[in-house]
Amino acid sequence: MRSRFRSAPLWGLLLALSPALSAQEKPVHAEAPSRERVIEVARRIMISARFCTLVTIGELGQPQARIVDPLEPDAAFAVHIATNPGSRKVAEIRRDPRVTLLYFDTVRSAYVTLIGRAVELRDAEKPLRRKKEWDAFFPAATPLAYTLYRIVPSRLEVVSASDGLSGDPVTWRPEIVEFK
Repeated sequence: MRSRFRSAPLWGLLLALSPALSAQEKPVHAEAPSRERVIEVARRIMISARFCTLVTIGELGQPQARIVDPLEPDAAFAVHIATNPGSRKVAEIRRDPRVTLLYFDTVRSAYVTLIGRAVELRDAEKPLRRKKEWDAFFPAATPLAYTLYRIVPSRLEVVSASDGLSGDPVTWRPEIVEFK
C-alpha cells in the first residue's frame, strides 16, 4: 500500500496523523525572514561548502554539471570562477550565459542555489580575482592560461533548517531573494 504522504516532510506527516493536535494547535508559519538574513545565511553556506556545482546549458539544450572552486561571493553577491579556456563550459557559456551554481554544506545539511548570468572578464581583472588554490591549475604568472567569469546573480534560493530557513513546509519552496 502506497502512502499518500510519501513526499510530505516527516514533521508534517506526524502532525497530520496525530489525533492529539487540533487545527488550532498546528504550528502557524513564522514570518518570512528578511532579505538580509537570507543573504547572510547563504554567504555562510557558500563559504563553508567551498566547492559548488556549475550548471550550464549544453549544445543540445541538456543541462551540464561539474564541480568548480569559486571565490567567495563579493559585496554584490557575484561569484567568480576560473576555468580552462578550452573546456566545454566556456563554449557553453559563450553560447548561452545563463548558469546555476549549487552549493551544499554537508555539515549543516543546507544548500544555496545561485541563478544568474556568466560574464567573461578581461585579462586585466584576473590578478585581482583569484585564489591561491587555483595556482596548481592556473599559475599566477600566466593569466592568459585561464578564463575568468563573474556570475552575476538574478536569484538566490536557500534552505537551512539549522538557521531557521526551512522554506515552505507544504510546497518545499526555499527562501528566495531576487536580485535586480
